[in-house]
Amino acid sequence: MKKDVVVGIGEIGKPILKLLSHDNIVVGFDLNHDLMDDKKFKRYKILKTSFLHITIPATGKFINNVLKLYKKFQPECIVIHSTIKPGTTKKLQEKLSIPVIYSATRGIHKRMIYDLKRYTKFFVISENAPRGKWASSRFVKLMKYCGIKTKKMSKPETLEFAKIICDTSYLGWLVNYAQLSNRIAIQYGIDYDEMWSFSDEIHKFLENRPKMYPGYIGGHCVIPNLNLINDETLNLINKMNNSYAKKLKKTKLKFTNRKLG
Repeated sequence: MKKDVVVGIGEIGKPILKLLSHDNIVVGFDLNHDLMDDKKFKRYKILKTSFLHITIPATGKFINNVLKLYKKFQPECIVIHSTIKPGTTKKLQEKLSIPVIYSATRGIHKRMIYDLKRYTKFFVISENAPRGKWASSRFVKLMKYCGIKTKKMSKPETLEFAKIICDTSYLGWLVNYAQLSNRIAIQYGIDYDEMWSFSDEIHKFLENRPKMYPGYIGGHCVIPNLNLINDETLNLINKMNNSYAKKLKKTKLKFTNRKLG
């Protein structure tokens, strides 16, 4: 008998822990012990670890932190659910003698359990990973038990970039355009919603004119994830976001504090 461990009991780790716990022995671990079930953790401490699920933020010490967790739990496989800097999976795999799976997470934090089951869970493992077929097969079965669909990608870098380029940064660009169009609406004294109603049917028929809410981009995803690539052009998302906030403040326009991202 073995256990799985979920590290980082936050907005991603908590729902993953809950889903995995239905048909498996799974314990959570967090530096903040108030977030852990200490009794359960101690009860199953003697069991060997099969999968170590990583959901901690990708800081500059991410690789070192994962290596420390590997030494602590000695798992058979590591699964990274966090959004990470492209190249991280490869670097970790080169340092470890166990398979490392990267599986980007999609969804809205407040409804993450629902979204984990709604979205396909893309995953990838390096071609040279030891016991790669076993790790992939067990991961797919594990997700299936949780009601989660899976799809395997060709190489880690593809999925690492996809999460940032095709998800969070893409949202950032869309919101930036909403911010820009709202600035123009403010400048010329026109109603934002009325102006955008012109695109309703275009989007209905062509599905390529989405109307976005022109709020300030906050949260833990869009802006922080820009730093994982540090691309000059993508960084314009943050510059435009800050410029928009200053513009609204100057015009003393009342707008909701609803943060996007």
